[in-house]
Amino acid sequence: MSTKTSNQNISKLWKTEDWLACWLGFIVIAIGIAAVLTKAFDFSAVKFATWTWGEQLTGAAAKKAVPLGQQLASGVFWIKTLRTFLVLGVLFSIGVKLQGEKIKNFVPAFIVLFVISLLVRMISAEFTLNRYLEWAFWALLIGLLISNTVGVPNWLKPAIRTEFYIKTGLVIMGFSVLFSNIAKFGLYGISIAWVVTPLVILFMWWLGTKVFKMDNKPLVITMAAATSVCGTSAAIATGAASDCNKKDLSLVISISIIFTILMMVLEPVILKALGTPEIMAGSLIGGTVDSTGAVAVAGSTFGSGSIGEKSAVLVKMIQNILIGFIAFFVALFFATNVNRKEGEKVGAGEIWTRFPKFIIGFFVASLVASFIIQPLAGGDSVKAINGVLDQYKNWAFVLAFVSIGLDTNFKDLAKRMQGGKVLWLYVIGQIFNIVLTFAMIWLVLSGKFFPIPVLD
Repeated sequence: MSTKTSNQNISKLWKTEDWLACWLGFIVIAIGIAAVLTKAFDFSAVKFATWTWGEQLTGAAAKKAVPLGQQLASGVFWIKTLRTFLVLGVLFSIGVKLQGEKIKNFVPAFIVLFVISLLVRMISAEFTLNRYLEWAFWALLIGLLISNTVGVPNWLKPAIRTEFYIKTGLVIMGFSVLFSNIAKFGLYGISIAWVVTPLVILFMWWLGTKVFKMDNKPLVITMAAATSVCGTSAAIATGAASDCNKKDLSLVISISIIFTILMMVLEPVILKALGTPEIMAGSLIGGTVDSTGAVAVAGSTFGSGSIGEKSAVLVKMIQNILIGFIAFFVALFFATNVNRKEGEKVGAGEIWTRFPKFIIGFFVASLVASFIIQPLAGGDSVKAINGVLDQYKNWAFVLAFVSIGLDTNFKDLAKRMQGGKVLWLYVIGQIFNIVLTFAMIWLVLSGKFFPIPVLD
């Protein structure tokens, strides 16, 4: 290898978006770990507490709710807001500069994007909206409203860097994927989450490409991952791994969110009406409701601390571990098959070139959390660190979803439905997912073949 080629390869480590996403993610994780373990400084990002329009809440909801005016009048709130803006603004500005772009164009645009994202976080924290709709929905909606009404000015476009925000957020998210969660539900959870999920993905891939004959394969695999794993997060990771168009990603997420809301509300009601044992009902919710947050809400209908709630959350947590692995294999499959030209031989070097490096960052973060920080500092410390990092991950994703909305036109979304094929792909795939998941749950948790586990 020549010196020039070697230098070019090394320079990619700090000049390409994928690697920069890893480094920025690692910086946030490192600061978060230091802040929690040393307790020397506060690194928490700004987050709106649940608020209402004036209606009276009771029980646990009343304890968590804080009037919006009181939050906005708090000095701590604005200190955290400034900290969040500076951390994200400085890191992404450095990343943009290293990619050869002009910071003077990026910074003013990023300020406006951050303000829009702050508005999104505020709206999504309203009690009713927070309970039934994720922030991702509002980020997309507000972005879409701007782009389809007043339009997006050219000076704002330098901050619309969807993939950069997504990849950085995914690296930070990797720290929350703990392999120790497998032990909490053992082979029961693995059977439900890890056996069914690949089968659903394969079924939806076959359905989309062979039956519906959809040429947009990144869209098909992204929809399959969103349906079978955990909605938004899986769609983001798989979409990046398959090089899915961000407008197609917006469509997948929109469909996933709508059906997540319906399933979150209806699935517990139906399962209770059928008299399904709690551990089976909760496991079905955990394995089929797309969003982790929606799973927690649906599981809570069985009661706080109930078997139904615990089994739902555990199955979803075990399922979430698959995000990185699925993204890895999707990237490998697309590099060696889908994106390979006829007659072309794709060697190890070419696979490495095409492979999304943020997936490596995701795995490194997960391994550090699971096998270094947790054994040394304990589970409570990891939980506290994730409490800090989770907000930075969410902020990166909010920036990404607002960017997707700003860069998407309603007419484009309608065209991407492909005559309804995309919707049918989700509906049929989700029905298959529910049936197959319930069959596996009945096999391992009905008590007919294996002893029913006791969840503490």
